[in-house]
Amino acid sequence: MFRIMTLLAAIGAGLSAGVFLAFSTFVMPGIRRLPASSGVAAMQHINKLAPNPWFMTVLLGPALLSLVLGVYAIMRLGSPGAIYLLIGCAVYLVGIIVTITYHVPHNDALALVDVNSPNIAKTWTDYYQPWMLWNHLRALTCLGGAVLFTLAWRLG
Repeated sequence: MFRIMTLLAAIGAGLSAGVFLAFSTFVMPGIRRLPASSGVAAMQHINKLAPNPWFMTVLLGPALLSLVLGVYAIMRLGSPGAIYLLIGCAVYLVGIIVTITYHVPHNDALALVDVNSPNIAKTWTDYYQPWMLWNHLRALTCLGGAVLFTLAWRLG
């Protein structure tokens, strides 16, 4: 059962990495080319649609599995792949923590912005730059988790 859970965590982490990579490489840069008011409006709409059952399952499924698999890995530290599993759990959870502590509050704050505000260009720039930096980190942690889960699955 733990091998299946590890495989599911690897798949979910890989899918999450792909979503965040897409945002880092072409979604956000594409939105950035729009006028600021349109960019903010687009992001507001994306953020409304993001918390849907499909995306939340892909994002939070591996996080829940990480909690269970992390305990399992600690109990089996001498076993092949256990250290990869434990580190994979930790790395993936870092991405989830970044999402919860940085992206969700900033996305919620952006939802309250009036796109017709006279300082919308500054608001968009202030949102975009750090959001992208932290999103790159999310992409890397999810990818790292996927790689480490895969190694653990292969060795376990």
